[in-house]
Amino acid sequence: MELHGWSNAQVAWAFSLAIASLGLAAALGGVLLPRWGPRRLAVLGGVLYALGHAAAAYGLASAQLWPLWLGFGVVGGAGLGFAYVVPVATVARWFPDRPGLATGLVVMGFGLGALVMSKLIAPAVLAACAGSLPTTFLVLAGAYLVLLPLLAWPLADPPGAQAASAEPFAAVLPRLRRAAFVRLWLAFACAITAGIMLIGFQSPLLQDLLRRADPSLATAALAAAGATLIGAGSAANGLGRLGWGALSDRLGRACTLRLILLVQALGFAAMLLLPSAWPFAISTCVVLLCYGGAFGTAPALVRAQVGPAAMPIAYGVLLTAWSAAGILGPQAVALIRDHIAPAAQLAWVAGAGLGCAVAGLLAAASLADAEGGR
Repeated sequence: MELHGWSNAQVAWAFSLAIASLGLAAALGGVLLPRWGPRRLAVLGGVLYALGHAAAAYGLASAQLWPLWLGFGVVGGAGLGFAYVVPVATVARWFPDRPGLATGLVVMGFGLGALVMSKLIAPAVLAACAGSLPTTFLVLAGAYLVLLPLLAWPLADPPGAQAASAEPFAAVLPRLRRAAFVRLWLAFACAITAGIMLIGFQSPLLQDLLRRADPSLATAALAAAGATLIGAGSAANGLGRLGWGALSDRLGRACTLRLILLVQALGFAAMLLLPSAWPFAISTCVVLLCYGGAFGTAPALVRAQVGPAAMPIAYGVLLTAWSAAGILGPQAVALIRDHIAPAAQLAWVAGAGLGCAVAGLLAAASLADAEGGR
């Protein structure tokens, strides 16, 4: 925004398209995984993610939005989707006795990646590139092109699991049309929309609150506070994926998802009641702890509902809810940021998040771990 004078909504489309493309690619990846195998699909995801960053570097250097949207958004998002669904589906087959803990541990890496990037890698690379955003994206593209295929190469199914995972899409489709899976999709979409509303805007919202409380604060101090919240929120997101996923092994998947949505609703309610910096920061971490928890709980819940053989396809389809959330959440907050008076923005964001969490709780009210299960 500062480099080229772009608006909140214009910049947010890069993130929205990335998440939308992620979910759609994950759904396709669930179908391709039995035929391609984990390694090939994960390597493809890594290469696409690197190419997306290279295209984004061109867009930033030439002051054009479309390469940023197409590169970081569509191409990079597709790479994210392929690279995300593969390890989640694969680890669930390696640890069938504790799927919540196992998949929670894997998706925790995705959440904690934002902490590592925002506090360590991005500042270091940006400084090494003399503050040039296009060069930073290009350097990251080169690093991803080397590292991600290498890290994807060891991924493999456990012995004897490949045949069991080859259930075709046509056989899985009737289970995806059941009311229980539709309710799960809606509950997951609401939980993710509520959380993703804050991910891209937690820093500017916090900076607004700090600036109103003390107009003398320097820009650097405000930016440092925002980056710290991003780091703390990323840690909460990552730990929520592991903690809630492990808890679901004890409480049951559906019960845990309802508890996640309830706590998320309470976090947004606290933002409405206490509109100042510290309560906002704490509530944001609570909301993102639950946002991560939805991801940590979902793989095992899908597996319980449709069975291990159909899990890769069904989980990929569930992630299309992430696509919808990636469009609705960030764009809603971007419009609020661009068109609502600054003093009222937090109330609008918190109210929208509270509504999403309550709607998700209603969708999950009668959800069971499996047909006929608890």
